[in-house]
Amino acid sequence: MSNPQPTVNLGQYNLLCVIKKVEFGLYLDGGKYGDILLPRQYTDDNTVIGDSIEVFIYLDSEDRIVATTLKPKAVVGECAYLKVVQVNRIGAFMDWGLPKDLLVPFNQQQKPMQKGYSYAVYVYVDESTERIAASSRLEDFIGDAPDQLRPDQAVDLMIYAKSDLGFKAVIDGRYLGQLFENEVFRPLHYGEKLTGFIKRVRTDGKIDLILQQATSGARTSLADSILRHLNENNGVSTLTDKSPPDSIYSAYGVSKAAYKKALGTLYKSRQIKIEKHRITLVEPANSTRER
Repeated sequence: MSNPQPTVNLGQYNLLCVIKKVEFGLYLDGGKYGDILLPRQYTDDNTVIGDSIEVFIYLDSEDRIVATTLKPKAVVGECAYLKVVQVNRIGAFMDWGLPKDLLVPFNQQQKPMQKGYSYAVYVYVDESTERIAASSRLEDFIGDAPDQLRPDQAVDLMIYAKSDLGFKAVIDGRYLGQLFENEVFRPLHYGEKLTGFIKRVRTDGKIDLILQQATSGARTSLADSILRHLNENNGVSTLTDKSPPDSIYSAYGVSKAAYKKALGTLYKSRQIKIEKHRITLVEPANSTRER
């Protein structure tokens, strides 16, 4: 009974079996693609026939399917922020960490790309040519939010564009979301990767994001930090709900909106007084603060 052919995915990491050793490398069982060469510079002298090796499968400059142990900056189905190293009559070519640069055809450029600049792109396989390519038209490839995304869920973000409302971000490499200007407390840069949270998933599938968790637990933790700061500074702080966002972030690492909510929690529980230029700690009845 013959062994089933391995499933090989172009533009992905694959675990393939060594079937032949030659002077210039190893041949791997590529299933429907036939024998796939892993060039000698990527091999280990201790590898023997029958061993399995994790490799990335792509097309070389001659459009031959080859294997490599190099790690590209993104695989098919992922987004990355890559630099354009060449523009010619075919399109723009980006450095994605492999000997063959990644093509972005002209019709897949959100705006004309320029050499030396970096752009957020989605990596895909062109069905008509079976070549790996990229597109800066992210909205054409990335779908709406899945049902499993929930408010307050932590997600990985990559900033990729500015909008009238704030910043656009790729979520977990697979979905698109929006950060609002009035909830962003520090400078953000294209290509920057950071942790964020789902604020809400709208009925139309659009996703609103926030950089601080908006749970009551997070507000309680911040409130505790504010009380600790007051206790360490004779019950007084000049950091009010009117203070600049940068000052609040420098002190607590949170947005002004999050800080104001925490102050509101403390005020409602009668633990602080909020004055025009300061907040003060409310002393418990029958207690005297040391002066």
